[in-house]
Amino acid sequence: MNNYDAILFLSFGGPEGMADVMPFLENVLRGKNVPQSRMLEVAHHYERFDGVSPINGQNRSLIDCLKQELDKRSIKLPVYWGNRNWHPMLADTIRQMKADGIKRALVFVTSAYSSYSGCRQYREDIEKAQVEADAGDIQFDKLRVFYNHPLFVEANIEAVKAGLEQLSMPDNNDIHVAFTAHSIPMAMADNCDYVKQLSDTCELTARALSISNFKLVYQSRSGPPTQPWLEPDILDHMRALSASGVKQVLVHPIGFISDHMEILYDLDTEAKELAQELQMQFVRTSTAGTNPKFARMMADLVQERLESNNVAEKKAIGCYGPAPDQCAPGCCSYTPTRPVQPGAQRP
Repeated sequence: MNNYDAILFLSFGGPEGMADVMPFLENVLRGKNVPQSRMLEVAHHYERFDGVSPINGQNRSLIDCLKQELDKRSIKLPVYWGNRNWHPMLADTIRQMKADGIKRALVFVTSAYSSYSGCRQYREDIEKAQVEADAGDIQFDKLRVFYNHPLFVEANIEAVKAGLEQLSMPDNNDIHVAFTAHSIPMAMADNCDYVKQLSDTCELTARALSISNFKLVYQSRSGPPTQPWLEPDILDHMRALSASGVKQVLVHPIGFISDHMEILYDLDTEAKELAQELQMQFVRTSTAGTNPKFARMMADLVQERLESNNVAEKKAIGCYGPAPDQCAPGCCSYTPTRPVQPGAQRP
């Protein structure tokens, strides 16, 4: 067994009441030249839900499930939880890890795909938090991205299957599945495997259910209009579907692990309201992180890194095999050329 003595569960974080919203958004936007008016506009989205993002609650459930799975496998490692933008803040968590004598930890990041926002930025966050916590002697090793782990794909398949059962289905040709992921700037997408990996997960999910009418689309764009971002946007895509005669759309947020504000507002509010306007039947599926198989997958990723003799197979399906344990020096690098507007969550 490799000599790890803890697991760090690392996520984005979210407010849990109206008093948290503005401090949370200030954390998200720190160092970015964003007008106060735009911040207040985003805060209004949270007001519709009493300032509560589901992400922290779902993360607590995931951590509990992970602990149970580790216990079943006799893996005796404490699990610490830190967030990028809200309590428990990452620096505070690392400070506690140092006080507890932790020397080497595995890191599970709640992002299935490779991009600057979903991979490299989290590693940079750890380095900054280590400086703040005076804990540079702790070694943190990030677990690989898991977009093609069979249990992650199965969780997505089951979510889509359950969604399809909610639609009236006189003919499968009348149904379209829109797989959504958080849009990112093209300059970021050009230097990572985000689109390739997403496309692979979509193909695996659709193929398992014999779905032919599907498309990977994007949501929650937050950049200025002059900056190219990944398209098409889910709302534009729905308008195009309606114009072509499609009457039933199932939206599956395949790029997300749990329900963030982007899902509650951008899908459950804006997209659903547009579907009503277009007289389309609309179903939004659950995210993969709510499936018990997701916890088993997390434990798989931990176990495969603990096995020093390669007994544990690195599980992966699809075209590309398992992602490497160690990120290449230049992978997912990105330098913003313009201020980023607050859409909130990154993928």
